[in-house]
Amino acid sequence: MSTPSPADVSPLSPAEERFMRSLTRLLVVLPRKLDADLTRSTGLSATDYFVLVHLSEAPRRRMRMTDLATGSAMSMSGVSRVIDRLQKIGLVARERCPDDGRGWEAVLTDDGLRGLQDAWVVHLASARAHIFDHLGEVDLESVAAAFERIADC
Repeated sequence: MSTPSPADVSPLSPAEERFMRSLTRLLVVLPRKLDADLTRSTGLSATDYFVLVHLSEAPRRRMRMTDLATGSAMSMSGVSRVIDRLQKIGLVARERCPDDGRGWEAVLTDDGLRGLQDAWVVHLASARAHIFDHLGEVDLESVAAAFERIADC
């Protein structure tokens, strides 16, 4: 996006300004709360948890490291650090790709699946307490669709 001139930009309405400020605060505060609940209860960070989720949903619970990085919205070095940490505690193994032997795959171990199942309960309770219990009658489908449009533009 190029830098627009001040004449080309409409000011935000009071409602838009309030929304923008509350969204900005939420984007900082909510991940910290979800991460703190997981870390305190399971020793896993939210990043660890979501990497394990991606692996659990993959065929044969394995993914090429590059695909895992893309799916997790992480850099290769970032996902490598997470996999190294999870490998040290036995939740993930790293194996050569059987297709070409050049790349590496992260593989969710049986212990990793059990750890993910334990963490899932904590994550679910945290999501309910910090998000869903506060939404009332909000149309979640519409909000999710709007978030997807924003993320994809």
